[in-house]
Amino acid sequence: MAQKTTIKVDKARIADVPQMHKLINYFADRGEMLARPLSEIYENIRDFYVVRRGRKVIGCAALHVMWSDLAEIKSVAVAEDRQGQGIGDQLIDACLKEARELGIGTVFCFTYKPGFFQKSGFGEVDKMTLPHKVWTECLRCPKFPNCDETAMTLQMQTKEKR
Repeated sequence: MAQKTTIKVDKARIADVPQMHKLINYFADRGEMLARPLSEIYENIRDFYVVRRGRKVIGCAALHVMWSDLAEIKSVAVAEDRQGQGIGDQLIDACLKEARELGIGTVFCFTYKPGFFQKSGFGEVDKMTLPHKVWTECLRCPKFPNCDETAMTLQMQTKEKR
């Protein structure tokens, strides 16, 4: 039986951005996620978590707060040769932990891999039930307005800390 490798999830640093950009846009070029300009990743660096092996970023994900009760998990990418090792699950867990700590009521995502998010408790929803605020990035998507991603949400169990 293979020994499970410990996966350490960290907040992203400025030095990680070029590798995150390359990883995200590798999958975007294949039509599997939305491309992210380098400037956007720098501007939103505080949203991102990464998994590194040495100095190499092998996975990333972001939790982007949209409103007082709503956040999006986006830009989830794991290097192809590292998929299936629990890295994506740990990145999602880190995002959800932060959402709970912030008191976010609902977390959503748009995805081509609904099964991956279902493992974390997300359920499919009609895109039209989401607030209009979530569509801001969609305007620059080449597939807009014919989005073929699955919309999913997770109602959070928040614990208020005083």
